[in-house]
Amino acid sequence: MRSGNLGYPRIGPDREWKKALEAYWAGKLEEKLFHSRLKAIRLNNLKIQQERGIDVIPVGDFTYYDHVLDTATMFGLIPGRFGYQGGEPGLSVYYAMARGTSQAAACEMTKWFNTNYHYIVPELGDLNPVLAKNRPLEAYREAKAELGVEGRPVLLGLYTFLKLSKGYSPEQLTDWIVRLLPLYAQVLQQLEAEGVQWVQIDEPILATTLAVEELTRVEQIYDYLTKAAPGIRLLLQTYFEAVDHYQAVVSLPVHGIGLDLVHDGGGNLQAVLERGFPADKVLGAGLIDGRSIWKADLPAKLQILERLTQAVPAEHIIVQPSNSLQHVPVSAAKETRLAPELLGALSFANEKLEELVLLVKAGRPGGAAAAGELEASVHSREALRQSPARARKQVHERIAGLESQPAIRRSSFQIRREVQQKRWRLPLLPTTTIGSFPQTLDVRSARQKWRKGEWGIGQYEAFIQEQIRDWIGIQRELGLDVLVHGEFERNDMVEFFGEKLAGFAFTANGWVQSYGSRCVKPPVIYGDVELAAPMTIRETVYAQSLTEAPVKGMLTGPVTILNWSFVRDDKPREEVAYQIALALRDEVEALEAAGIGMIQVDEPAIREGLPLKREQWPDYLDWAVRAFRVSTSTVKDETQIHTHMCYSEFHDIIGSISALDADVISIEASRSHGELIGSFEEFTYDKGIGLGVYDIHSPRVPTVEEMESMIDRALRVLSPGQFWINPDCGLKTRKQEETVAALRVMVQATERAREKYTSR
Repeated sequence: MRSGNLGYPRIGPDREWKKALEAYWAGKLEEKLFHSRLKAIRLNNLKIQQERGIDVIPVGDFTYYDHVLDTATMFGLIPGRFGYQGGEPGLSVYYAMARGTSQAAACEMTKWFNTNYHYIVPELGDLNPVLAKNRPLEAYREAKAELGVEGRPVLLGLYTFLKLSKGYSPEQLTDWIVRLLPLYAQVLQQLEAEGVQWVQIDEPILATTLAVEELTRVEQIYDYLTKAAPGIRLLLQTYFEAVDHYQAVVSLPVHGIGLDLVHDGGGNLQAVLERGFPADKVLGAGLIDGRSIWKADLPAKLQILERLTQAVPAEHIIVQPSNSLQHVPVSAAKETRLAPELLGALSFANEKLEELVLLVKAGRPGGAAAAGELEASVHSREALRQSPARARKQVHERIAGLESQPAIRRSSFQIRREVQQKRWRLPLLPTTTIGSFPQTLDVRSARQKWRKGEWGIGQYEAFIQEQIRDWIGIQRELGLDVLVHGEFERNDMVEFFGEKLAGFAFTANGWVQSYGSRCVKPPVIYGDVELAAPMTIRETVYAQSLTEAPVKGMLTGPVTILNWSFVRDDKPREEVAYQIALALRDEVEALEAAGIGMIQVDEPAIREGLPLKREQWPDYLDWAVRAFRVSTSTVKDETQIHTHMCYSEFHDIIGSISALDADVISIEASRSHGELIGSFEEFTYDKGIGLGVYDIHSPRVPTVEEMESMIDRALRVLSPGQFWINPDCGLKTRKQEETVAALRVMVQATERAREKYTSR
């Protein structure tokens, strides 16, 4: 029996990776030194796994931005607008695809399955794939030469890659398989010639709902690859859920199958124990949760491992995480400010490596020597279970009474709309922004000074008010119709609220990658959630006092707070969502009582929380929609509820989006604007809606004509009377000059559109 890993966090113990990328983009780090710094991070990641005793170490899981983008560029699948001339793609082309340029829009970005990680969507179109660079081979050579690590190269599987790509019709799928298969074979043949023994091929798409005939395609792919490189053994790795067609998957012509035994609803484990496992294959047993920050119940895991060894020979088992550890922070070693019972129960990437090694140690002959370490782990988990933070009587009583309370607005949307139009008297195609404005160096520095005690609370609040005053003035000068206060007091749209809610805790260094260099530090929900004091009243009311125009109150919704946090594992996620929703309801009511008549409750993460199995969608969507409505349904008819959602495949859940019953929804859509519009051609949406008219993730300022075209495209299927004009998302990450320039163009495009559509 051996221990293995599937992937390690890219960002470095202190986010060195993020800092290097941003320094390079800013022109402060020349390319040679940039490569050197990333190599140091990459090798340190391997060294950490090596020193902790992991037997099977992945190589090639490191990236300069995103592993899906790596796969696309490895095969030369680079759209023509980026000026690629063939050969090994340079960094300028690579980052242009990810971030865009003044001449070329970036590739679309969307969520990686049901996680908060975003990948760059490959565009296939009429491109001709070639093997431009064998990335796994380079990674293998480096690990072996520098550290003596006999690594297991990681490759994103062909079928998953194609299913995550765009720019081809379903009828062209077979053709693309035929075109890419020889290139995948070439990668494997070069690895084989180098002496590589095992290759990990990630096919998480196999854990989604697939038709039986799709497994036939997958079988043909791996039959081809194993014959093309017979000297290499392939571990076909699945994760995030159980596989639907267990027998077909474990019968695929490969040498090992990796199964998630944590997020599988018991399906994978039950199948192995009851239906057996091929005697000629290795089982990658995903026993440690790669998406959770909590210590595993190791005695329970050991029992599962013992049952597995009755079905699979121990020497054919690799004990590994359920998925890559890129979804958890690097190390809990620096977390010194947390309550002891909470700190003792944490397990980040490095600690999970130790858990893997301990499980293997306990599962081998003579494993009784690990009994003391197992017992210590049990005590750590029990201490958190007994915490008073998990025994808040008032919270439990409110949850118990929720069943008898209907979560619906007092009146229908049609009635509310008339009341709100009389109150606000907004023009056709109202303009607004999503909420945040640039978090400049001055803003971040002021927050740090306050947190370190260098500034008193009075000085800090005066600084925040100055920022609000300046940006209310800018918005008025630009001519926006509905304003925002800018969120300068907020570090993160989830962390800010978690810091003010009971039941949350915050790490000092618990960073994870969200997209590109963007790292977030998710809150830890470890206890019962309730509102201790108002969270947003001061800044919102101050902003409203500066203008006659409406200023939106800005909150993050219950499902997004849930999905963007590390959630306690002793209660159903649904119940935790309702706890958060009730706390937010208290804040919504406080804003309304303070005279704020527009309140935006953002839910960018509803879509990403969808289970991978379609048959489980209705249950999740039912409670996710209900949680939002618990937060927002008690306000008066004249109070306008807004919400916002980020990049996602919306056509599958558009009915649930409507069921949120928000008066206005804005959707992050500029990178896939036309595709999203297609959803509204098939579904009649009757509420207020804004489809982002420009991409805020790129520094590029679009032209008036481009934004006007976006508006025209949307108004082919949406009524001008329901359409709002707004950017794609919050403007926190943009510079002030970019923000003002883009908003000015947006207002100009709106004025043109008003002239055009007012007369119709």
